[in-house]
Amino acid sequence: MTAVILATVCAVVYGTADFFGGLASRRSQVLSVVALSQIAGLVLILALLPVLPGMFGGLALSWGMLAGLAGAAGLALFYRALATGVMSVVAPTTAVTSAALPVLYGLATGERPGFWALAGVVLALGAVLLVSQDRSADRTGSVGSALIALAAGAGFGGFFILLAMAPADSGLWPLVGARMSSITTVALLALLTRRALRPGAGSLHIILAAGALDMAANVLYLLAERQGLISLVAVLVSLYPASTLLLARKVLGERLRGIQVAGVACALGAVALIAVA
Repeated sequence: MTAVILATVCAVVYGTADFFGGLASRRSQVLSVVALSQIAGLVLILALLPVLPGMFGGLALSWGMLAGLAGAAGLALFYRALATGVMSVVAPTTAVTSAALPVLYGLATGERPGFWALAGVVLALGAVLLVSQDRSADRTGSVGSALIALAAGAGFGGFFILLAMAPADSGLWPLVGARMSSITTVALLALLTRRALRPGAGSLHIILAAGALDMAANVLYLLAERQGLISLVAVLVSLYPASTLLLARKVLGERLRGIQVAGVACALGAVALIAVA
């Protein structure tokens, strides 16, 4: 039950971080938002190290750095897919792939969730598909953008799997390694593309909030994964688009389509099924 609670809260925090990141991206260049939010996350995780101590070691940092590279690659591919395709294809493809890979990994390594938990997994994957539908996009996405979206989802799924492979007694050190490698990757990308990382006017506080929330969600994921099965935790975490939608409805006044409301309902049902399993 502890893992279910942590993973569900993690999904809410991830969705909130994405909401703030989306707001910031309307005022600043995407690369600036990514770089500065990543730095904010690193500051937070360094501050949390004394609170949630763990065993420092090269193995923890190594797995974390690999996870950070996978996550950074996933993010770059995700934005590339959005640039060449449509959200209604890219978002659900990426989200479901990022959830499905940890499920397959968990099953392959011997995890055996109960019947109702598996039913919750199926319902959760369906919920991600429903809530990710974009009402403003057409349906003419290219095959190329769909393939890039699959690769982006693989990057995000790899981030979850690689973090789970770090030693259980390593505390938050894997996240330190992940953030170090992702910041380095983004900085090199900015250098190669000769893009300034200066944030737009009035956006810095939003970017910092997005980075802090994203790292808080990473911490919650790591704690949840150590308490439960990755095949269930990662699926619950993948429900984060539901909280982004609800925030957009509450704060920005955006209207939800019927299919998205059904997706939110399915997400709640999935959490309930996994919790009682």
